[in-house]
Amino acid sequence: MNPTSLPPALHFTPPAAANRVEPGRPVIGVRGLDFFYGPAQVLFGIELQVREREILALIGPSGCGKSTFLRCLNRMNDTIPGAHARGLVEIDGHNIYAPHTNVIGLRRKVGMIFQRSNPFPFSIAENVAYGLKINGLAKNRSERMARIESSLRAAGLWDEVKDRLNKPALSLSGGQQQRLCIARALAIEPEILLMDEPASALDPITTTRIEELALELKTRYTIVIVTHNLQQAARISDRTSFFLMGRVVETDSTQRMFTNPSRKETEDYITGRFG
Repeated sequence: MNPTSLPPALHFTPPAAANRVEPGRPVIGVRGLDFFYGPAQVLFGIELQVREREILALIGPSGCGKSTFLRCLNRMNDTIPGAHARGLVEIDGHNIYAPHTNVIGLRRKVGMIFQRSNPFPFSIAENVAYGLKINGLAKNRSERMARIESSLRAAGLWDEVKDRLNKPALSLSGGQQQRLCIARALAIEPEILLMDEPASALDPITTTRIEELALELKTRYTIVIVTHNLQQAARISDRTSFFLMGRVVETDSTQRMFTNPSRKETEDYITGRFG
């Protein structure tokens, strides 16, 4: 495919040099993953690796299995009656679907940010401290407050809320609520962050802040993000995986995929011929 055939908005622009981090070892390995909601199969033979300190974007039309796959990585689908997986999903070499897996421990290691912000009806501070309390991660109030501050700073929210930590979280704007949810996830010190369209309900300015935050966070975390915004994938991800009808069609560096995809289905999708 000739790169000049891409729509101008999709021409690949690499992340700023200050935000480039060389990806490390594979931390997530998926082989032969099938997934079912009851008798209905929705994922077929997924093969994928995610590397330490990279942003991997999952793109594809609605209903193609991206979010289902994302939730397979921390077993969030376990809460759905009749849902079950078949195949291998390893994180740091451990099969997360093996019997006797500590699912609570897994979800501490693999945090998740949902499409719509979901703050609890508590104060700002109590929202961030929630995971600390239920996991016994802060020994005293001083340590808890230090972790609240560091998490809010990491989410780029501290300066905006430091004088109203006891105010209701629901009093924040939509973008602030989403960053609060990111802070809540960061407070329990995960290694991996899963983001399911975290900016889809936000305005362009707030979306830019979330994208800048993701680029900052990848210096410390591995990030897998589902997005329908192809420009967003081009702006922030190191690699992109294209899903179609429950299958991975192609995974490659974002630069190659957006300028010279290997598969015609991928080219048709990113040029807007379908999806």
